[in-house]
Amino acid sequence: MASESDIGDWFAARIPAGWFSGPPEIEADGDEVLVLGTLPADPSAKDGAEEQIRRFREESRDQRMRIAEEGQRKFRRKVSWGARVGEHARTFTTLSMPVMTRLRQPERQVLDTLIAAGVARSRSEALAWCVRLVAEKQAEWLKDLKSALAGVEKARAKGPRI
Repeated sequence: MASESDIGDWFAARIPAGWFSGPPEIEADGDEVLVLGTLPADPSAKDGAEEQIRRFREESRDQRMRIAEEGQRKFRRKVSWGARVGEHARTFTTLSMPVMTRLRQPERQVLDTLIAAGVARSRSEALAWCVRLVAEKQAEWLKDLKSALAGVEKARAKGPRI
């Protein structure tokens, strides 16, 4: 399976110059590759970040779809896109994957409390909310885990082939 670095290099070679102010951020899992680029500053823009992202999405659609189709064949994963202007980021054409889990009563009660409080409309939405909360509150710890896993993958790749 291709690493995020390999995938990033592949996309960097295909993304037209001028689309982004630097190399795009690449996030990949077993199902999806997300390409998130920072749009160049437009000091003359009178509209907001959301409008600049909308305009980029429309104007780049044909080229993005061609690149995505090629990437999907190569990496066997859905390719999604996103853009950032300043602190404002928006993703488009992203996947939403169902995930099966087994929860005991205390865990189900947590989800049901979130539903009763109006935080979520369903157990599925409540569980997604919990995952986003952990990602936000434990971002540094998750980053350390990903880094450690990358080290494990490198060591595995250097190991003996059976």
